[in-house]
Amino acid sequence: MSKRKASDFTLMISTMLLVIIGIIMVFSSSWPKALHDPSIQDGYHFLRKQLIAGSIGFVGMIFFMNFPYWKLNKLAKVIFLSCIVLNLLIFTPLGIEIKGARRWIDLGFTTFMPSDAMKIGSIIYISYFLTKKKEKIKSFTQGVIPSLIIIAISCGTIAIQDDLSTSAVLGITLVLILFIAGLRFFYLAIFGALGGLGATAIILFGDEFRRGRILAFLDPFKYRQTAGWQVIQSLYALGSGGLFGSGLGKSRQKFFYIPEPHNDFIFAIIGEELGFIGCVTVIILFLLVIWRGIRIALNTDNLFGCFLASGIVALITVQSLIHIGVVTSSIPPTGIPLPFISYGGTSLMVYMSAVGILLNISRHTDLDRS
Repeated sequence: MSKRKASDFTLMISTMLLVIIGIIMVFSSSWPKALHDPSIQDGYHFLRKQLIAGSIGFVGMIFFMNFPYWKLNKLAKVIFLSCIVLNLLIFTPLGIEIKGARRWIDLGFTTFMPSDAMKIGSIIYISYFLTKKKEKIKSFTQGVIPSLIIIAISCGTIAIQDDLSTSAVLGITLVLILFIAGLRFFYLAIFGALGGLGATAIILFGDEFRRGRILAFLDPFKYRQTAGWQVIQSLYALGSGGLFGSGLGKSRQKFFYIPEPHNDFIFAIIGEELGFIGCVTVIILFLLVIWRGIRIALNTDNLFGCFLASGIVALITVQSLIHIGVVTSSIPPTGIPLPFISYGGTSLMVYMSAVGILLNISRHTDLDRS
C-alpha cells in the first residue's frame, strides 16, 4: 500500500461537530424524561451515557483511523459471522425487551444493540465479496444471486427482531453498493419492484399499527389522537422554531408531547430550539461528511476501499435522509435515529468507528485535504 498521509481534516471536524451538537441536544431533549421517569429521576442520566458512548466512539475512531483498512478484507468472514451470532443472541436469555421490542443484549453493566454492528459488518462483507467477484457481478448466477443471499441474511437477522425500518435502511445501503459495483440496471429495477411489492404487502396485509402509520402520513390531522400524533407534534416543533429557534433548552414539545425527543425525533427539537438556522447547520455538516466520503471513495485506487467507503457513506446518507424525512412528514413515520446526534450508545460508537475507517482510507488516497 502507499505511504500514509494525513487524514481528511474536513471529514474529521464535521463528524466531531455533529457529535458535539448531538451531545448537547440529547441533554436538552432528554431532561424532562430523565427527571420524571420513576426509574431514573436524574436529569443528567442520558447526558452521562451519551458522553461515555462518545468517548468510546472517539477511541474507536482513532483506532480505525490507524488500523490498515485492507486488513478488514481478510477479516470480513469472521466479522460477518460474529455479527450474525450477536443478532441471534437476542433470542437467548441475554436478550432483553425494552418498550415492547426485543433488540438489545444485556451485558450486565450496559446494553448493546447488535443491529448497529450488523450494518457495518455486512458492508465490510459485501465489499469483500464484490472485490473477489468483480468480474462476475453482472452474472445472474454468480453475482446477483449470491449478493441477494448476503442481503437477505443481513436484513433478515434484523427483520426477525421486528425492526423493519433498520432492515430497510441496511437493504437500501447494500443495493447501492451493488449499483456502484456495476450491477445491471435491469436487476436494480427488479429489486426496486420487489421492494415496492413487499411494502405494499405490509400495508395491505400487515398489522393495524403499520397501516395506521401510512394513513397518518397521508392525512396526519385526521388521526391526530392516534397514529398522526408523532408527526403533528414534530411539525409543531419545527414550525414554532422559526428562523432562530426558541432558544437552547426552551423546547415545549419535549415535555411529553413528542415521543422519543432525544432519539427518533431529535431533529424536530433541533428545529424548535435552534430554528431553521440550526437545522441548516446540521444538514450542511452532514453534506460535508457525505461529500468528503464520496471524494475518498472516488480517489482510492483499492477496489475494496472504494466499496467500503461507498457503503459507509451510503449508510450515513440513507439513514439521515429517512430520519429528516420522517420528522418533516416527507415519508411515513418510522423509528430511525439520526447518525451521530440521536441518543444511543451503540449507534454512536459504530458510526464514529465507521468514520475512522473512512479516515484511514483517506490516508492512502491522493486527496485534497484542505
